[in-house]
Amino acid sequence: MAQIELFTAVLCPFALRVRLALAEKDVRVTEVEINPQDRPAWFVEMSPTGKVPVLRHAKKLMWDSAVICEYLEEAFPDSHLLPEDPYDRARARMWIKFADTRLFARTEALLHSFDRKLHAAIITDLAESLIVLEREALKGGSEGRRLMAWWEAVAARDAVRKIGKPPAFYLEAYGRLIAA
Repeated sequence: MAQIELFTAVLCPFALRVRLALAEKDVRVTEVEINPQDRPAWFVEMSPTGKVPVLRHAKKLMWDSAVICEYLEEAFPDSHLLPEDPYDRARARMWIKFADTRLFARTEALLHSFDRKLHAAIITDLAESLIVLEREALKGGSEGRRLMAWWEAVAARDAVRKIGKPPAFYLEAYGRLIAA
C-alpha cells in the first residue's frame, strides 16, 4: 500500500475529523504537524487554500475534510463509516453539512470574537441548532438526552480515545490562542 501522509494541526477540528476517519478505518498514516500561524512555504504551495487538512496518498493530494473523508470511504471500503443504504448515506451527509455550517461555523465565530453581545447571540443560536439536532437527527425531545447519550457513545469509541486529548489540553491551547 502506498504511504499516506496527513498534513494536520492539532487544534483544527477539520483535521481532527480526518484523523478520526483514519483511526476508525484503522488506516496507518504519517502525520505532519503544520503550524497555522507559521505555515512553511512548501505547504502553501501544496495546499491551494493554505489550510489543513491535506492528505497525500500515492503521490496524489487532496484537501477539504469532507472530500478527504469521502475519498477514504471509497479508497478503504473494508470498514464503512457511512450507512450502506443510499438514503441513509445522504441523510448522514446532510447532518455532516449541518454540523459544518451551523455548529462549527458558530463555534468558530465564538472563538474569534471578543464582542460579548455577539457571544450571547451565537450561544443562543448554537443552543437552537443543538435542539434541531436532538429533535430531527436523533429523533428525541428538546431536553438533550439523546444528544448526550450519542456524545457519550462517541467519546467511548476506541478511535476517539486513540486520537483525542483531554479537555484541559484544548482549554489551555485555545486559551493561548485567544491571549495571543
